[in-house]
Amino acid sequence: MSITAETLRKLAQFDTPTICNVIELFDIRPRNQGYMDHRVRSNDPLLPPMVGFACTAAFRSDAPPAGGDAYGSIQRQLEQFTQLPGPAVVVFQDLDDPPVAAVFGEVMCSTYQAFGSVGLVTNGGGRDLNQVRELRYPVFTGSTICSHGYCHMLHLGLPVRVGGLMVNQGDLLHGDANGVTNIPVAIATEVADVAGQFVAAEELMLDYVKAPGAKSLARFAELRAEFQEVARKLQQQLSRRG
Repeated sequence: MSITAETLRKLAQFDTPTICNVIELFDIRPRNQGYMDHRVRSNDPLLPPMVGFACTAAFRSDAPPAGGDAYGSIQRQLEQFTQLPGPAVVVFQDLDDPPVAAVFGEVMCSTYQAFGSVGLVTNGGGRDLNQVRELRYPVFTGSTICSHGYCHMLHLGLPVRVGGLMVNQGDLLHGDANGVTNIPVAIATEVADVAGQFVAAEELMLDYVKAPGAKSLARFAELRAEFQEVARKLQQQLSRRG
């Protein structure tokens, strides 16, 4: 199923927790799956949400490459960008445990951005963090390490595991200050279409509890019930579409 640029634009208007909440309405996967855990964090939480398609690779830096044909290159990686259905999110699994050196720095991120990538995600380390922030290129990383060691790519385009999440080439990812989630492609358009309705329903309660003045438990219960009813109707609507 193709995802339009308009759908990607809509998805980028919402934070990642909202996207996760809306995905739950579809009951398409267990609620404790489909997103990365606390080990992968945003380098710049002030950036807007990142939305794009995974371009996967494995990485090592603890020893020089041993030879053979299992190694990738940044040129081959950039070529794979053109085969994705939309903008690339570079996803590196650092196979060294623990990470030994930085997976990315200013040069790599500048290059990826120049060729249309909208972000990078890794369980490994990063460096040149201030310079990368100036690029306004979102990176999500497990640590910070000042040197690049014996960095080299291994396989490209194969499944990787980052932050507890299996990521396949072409998976649709959404990330912001709160973390990174996978959006099932089959429901991405509908997630984008109904997210605004879900946010509006949440605001029924938020507007009340954030307003000045004393609060009534009875009124709060009424508003919470209204929110739950909207969520229930959205869930029914999505179920009928499915």
